[in-house]
Amino acid sequence: MAALVTRLARFMALLGGAVLLALIAITCISVLGRGLNTLGHSVLLNDVAPGLAEALLASGVAALTGDFEIVEAGIAFAVFAFLPICQLSAGHATVDIFTDQLPATVNRVLVAVWEVALTLVVLLIAWRLFDGLQGKYRNGETTFLLQFPVWWAYAASFAASVIAGVIALYAAGVRVAGLLTGRNDLTSGSMQQ
Repeated sequence: MAALVTRLARFMALLGGAVLLALIAITCISVLGRGLNTLGHSVLLNDVAPGLAEALLASGVAALTGDFEIVEAGIAFAVFAFLPICQLSAGHATVDIFTDQLPATVNRVLVAVWEVALTLVVLLIAWRLFDGLQGKYRNGETTFLLQFPVWWAYAASFAASVIAGVIALYAAGVRVAGLLTGRNDLTSGSMQQ
């Protein structure tokens, strides 16, 4: 089971990374297009090289239409795609100034309690995403510029949040079981495979 969960978490991280790379490319292309379009409209270029300015504008270079709509939807998905690997490797940000002074047993209890609490939060978010998905689907709401259905972004984020929730449940179960049995926690096990 640990190997399957680890492979699923890694796959989601790779998928989230691929989406982020695509979003970076979209953003760079859009910024470059916006900059070239601004340059084509600039007084300086029109005075120095009017033919170049005219050719630049005639080429149709501009920002990508709806780039922010795509980025908004993609980032939401990527956040949920990265949650499983972070959950499995205990990679969430922590402040250990106080807890470093506590005994190891108390720290293990704290880790298990926070793992369960974070799992509940992930499941709550998944539930609310599903509710939002249903509402957006029923309304037929679309984005302003690209006119793609908003529920598509909700569906992608919901699917990733369900996987994050399943892996969070697994991680919480392993950490609570490790607390009860005294064995090593998840960070020393499945992620090293």
